[in-house]
Amino acid sequence: MSSMSGMTGTTRVTGTSGLTGMSTPAPAGPRKSRLGWNLLGLLVFVTVGFPVYWMLNTAFKPAKDAIDPDPSLLPTGLTVANFKRALDVADFWGPVARSLVVSLTVVVIGVVVGMLAALAISRFAFRGRKVVIVGVLAVQMVPLVAMIIPVFLLLNDLNQYDRLSGLIITYLTFILPFTVWTLRGFIVNIPRELEEAAMVDGCSRTGAFVRVVFPLLAPGLVATSVYGFIQAWNEYLYALMLMSQQNQTATVWLGNFTTKHGTEYAPMMAGSTMMAVPIVVLFLLVQRKMAAGLTAGAVKG
Repeated sequence: MSSMSGMTGTTRVTGTSGLTGMSTPAPAGPRKSRLGWNLLGLLVFVTVGFPVYWMLNTAFKPAKDAIDPDPSLLPTGLTVANFKRALDVADFWGPVARSLVVSLTVVVIGVVVGMLAALAISRFAFRGRKVVIVGVLAVQMVPLVAMIIPVFLLLNDLNQYDRLSGLIITYLTFILPFTVWTLRGFIVNIPRELEEAAMVDGCSRTGAFVRVVFPLLAPGLVATSVYGFIQAWNEYLYALMLMSQQNQTATVWLGNFTTKHGTEYAPMMAGSTMMAVPIVVLFLLVQRKMAAGLTAGAVKG
């Protein structure tokens, strides 16, 4: 009898625990939290992407619909006449070619000079190092509009006004501080032990940098290059003030759609769409490299 009662008690306990384990509901907190973050991300995506959608929508809609006081959010008709009109308003390929030359030159020079400067600041101890770092940050705080008159006078004295070389020098003064500061952060995160190990194995300091640091620095180089290209490609004010109409860049070229008779919004949006193509292509080519953290685990093993 006692054994049977013990078995019964055991059975009851086991059954109860089994039922309790099966009927435990899943916590609803993480699901609600995840749903909230998803909705927030969707809201941010719609807010950021709507101007791009509206640009494309206006570029492909008939010109009369672009100035409709009661516009439709959905496309009302598709046409490529706006792109033909944009190409007929003024020379398009000349400004685009000049913008490409300026942007690519600024990126190449800026990355090379910025990488060497960032390497010196992060790897070598010299007098005035902290002053240089603070100066790099302070330069970025000066508004670009405040420097337009000094830059104009300086380029005029150097006979660089209305020249692509003068515009390239001007853009470098804007992009180099950010490039130096960003690449410094990437170089600092690369352990010194990797360079020292390479030097112990027989590499010189230059060889250790080329074989060890430079490959790990690729994400930083790509990120700063994309930033510099976008800044140089989209810059408008200095290109307008320092270049004549014969040497205008792509951003200034968009001003041809605004005349005394009004603004042709649909062809302007078509021109903006064509201008955005190089940026989109560049991003698609380098998107896999735009990530940090490749040095994680480099010293393991």
